[in-house]
Amino acid sequence: MSGTTYYLRAYAINNEGIGYGDELTFTTLMPVTDIDGNNNTGVTIGSQVWMVGNLKTTRHQNGDLIGTTIPATLNIGTENAPKYQWAYGGNEDNVAAYGRLYTWYSVTDNRNVCPTGWHLPFDSEWSTLTTYLGGEDYIGEILKEIGITHWPSPNFAATNKSGFTALPGGYREKSGNFDMIGNGGYWWSATEENATFAWYRSLIYNNMSIVFGNKDYGFSVRCIKD
Repeated sequence: MSGTTYYLRAYAINNEGIGYGDELTFTTLMPVTDIDGNNNTGVTIGSQVWMVGNLKTTRHQNGDLIGTTIPATLNIGTENAPKYQWAYGGNEDNVAAYGRLYTWYSVTDNRNVCPTGWHLPFDSEWSTLTTYLGGEDYIGEILKEIGITHWPSPNFAATNKSGFTALPGGYREKSGNFDMIGNGGYWWSATEENATFAWYRSLIYNNMSIVFGNKDYGFSVRCIKD
């Protein structure tokens, strides 16, 4: 059954009795589909269930479209509470691997961008994840997708033991400049710092940092199960 945790323990029986090995656990992935029909999975990490891939949807949960800018590099710095999404660099070919980039205003809209039963994580929920995995310093190797298909070489320390499969989707500045795809991952939280800034997580090399940034920047989204 999907989303179920199983416990395994090997044993051997001989004339001396029964010997037991270490207890092992694994959790089957949980299928999840967004409003656009993009298929994804959820993975259990500690007490939480996180979406494995970056969000790709162009619509809110009720079907309303989340607009984009034309061109993709349009400066939105003078707009009030802009609600947009973009493929990195305006190139739709980037979406399959890296998902889309969203302004904070678009992902905190009460129409919800996450699939039914999922939500944008609060900063406290990000903290629960990082604490469970051992703290922000050097947990990148536990979170990052292995190999150099998406992360830069050598990426030798990455194990993805958590199953989170962090991807370096980069970001979009409010000026319209795109940067850091293939080098850094940036994910919104639902927690704001003030009227201008909100908290997010960044992952570069093997460190995950707690940062607050301008709400009209474009960052990736990882949903968490309600």
